[in-house]
Amino acid sequence: MAKLREKIGYGLGDMSSSMFWKIFSYYLPIFYSDVFGLSLGATAVLMLVTRIWDTVSDPMMGIIADRIDTRWGKYRPWLLWMALPFVLAGCLLFTTPQWDETWRLVWAYVTYILMMTVYTAINVPYGSMLGVVTDNSDEKTVFSSFRMFFAYAGSFVAVFAWEPLVKFFTDLCGGETPLIALQNGWQYAMFVIATVTFILFLLCFRMTRENVRPSKTGSVWDDLKALASNSPWWLLTSAALCTNLFNTLRGSVAAYYFKYYIGETAQIDLGFVSFLFFAGIFLAVGEVCNMIGVVLAVPMSLRLGKRKTFIVSAALLALLSVAFFYVPMTNNGFLMILFLQVLISILTGVVSPLVWSMYADVADYSAKKHGTSSTGLIFSSGSMAQKFGGAVAGAAVLWILAAFGLVPNAARQSDTAMLGIRLVMSYIPAAVAVLEIVILLAYPLGKKP
Repeated sequence: MAKLREKIGYGLGDMSSSMFWKIFSYYLPIFYSDVFGLSLGATAVLMLVTRIWDTVSDPMMGIIADRIDTRWGKYRPWLLWMALPFVLAGCLLFTTPQWDETWRLVWAYVTYILMMTVYTAINVPYGSMLGVVTDNSDEKTVFSSFRMFFAYAGSFVAVFAWEPLVKFFTDLCGGETPLIALQNGWQYAMFVIATVTFILFLLCFRMTRENVRPSKTGSVWDDLKALASNSPWWLLTSAALCTNLFNTLRGSVAAYYFKYYIGETAQIDLGFVSFLFFAGIFLAVGEVCNMIGVVLAVPMSLRLGKRKTFIVSAALLALLSVAFFYVPMTNNGFLMILFLQVLISILTGVVSPLVWSMYADVADYSAKKHGTSSTGLIFSSGSMAQKFGGAVAGAAVLWILAAFGLVPNAARQSDTAMLGIRLVMSYIPAAVAVLEIVILLAYPLGKKP
């Protein structure tokens, strides 16, 4: 039985990376289009093309991590080695050089690829640690729940603080023009977030241990053949891809939804108090409710099984997402938006730890079937699905908005552009959730529904 200290320490690792990841997912598209100065089309291609590298780098990192052994273990030392590069890459990503558009685009490609490479180098080994911190399947779900609980706590801090931090540093630092002041504000806000992530990664390294020695590692070719014939891995990776498509579609469009559809001066009036209703509050409420879902994931999966819990959650997510389309833009409508966000976020919180716990089950299945350990390679697919799903969704959001005629920073958007924003927040993620159900019905591992 692993110690509570180790479970908390393991959670701090994803608390760190999630602070970056949620800012990338929710704010990077609008940063590139409205702050950095790229067109919607160029931003969409950038976000998609750079992630193609990730489809290669994630399995590569998994293979490397499986074959490097130190006195600290196979996977844990990467937390120490890559913490500082992780921070530096994040700061460079949100730096806007005062160059012409062509060279700024080159800078965007270089820094985005660098960030995703470093993210892979720390997150693939970190995720793989779940396969070696314990050999008990149910306890892996507990570890995964600690991971996701702290991840959502970090996400809450990041998204709730992000817009106030940007505004604070924009006003404090200033610039030759309002746009340059805003660019400086984004850069310095990331410096603050990056400092916190660095400390959290070091704490994760300090507080965790690798308690299980994985099975012997075969050749790279043997591992790849075993992975190719692992049907649960194919199905789970497809479901994980859909999960991240769902989350990123809604998250990426949120800033546009509030800026152009709801408006930047919208308020919620509770009678005794009123407050500004902006994307940061919407997203932060979601992160808190994700944490509630994580807490519910363990008892639900123990009672129903991981697969059935996953399927039920996806079905409810589809129904609730459709409801978003019909909410009126009134005070009561704003309250309904928050209520739907609460329910959707609880359900996505339930799903998140299940995905990583199920990857641990897939790794155990592979070890029993093939007699060799490819834990890092298997878990790298989860990271790959996360990043590729986010890339596809992020690019899709921008292409859809461009196709529907959205003009960045325009004072008034067309009705067609508004429709595109509403569809990305409702019917399109609902369709992804339905696809997820179809995939999960074929997944064979775990308790039967």
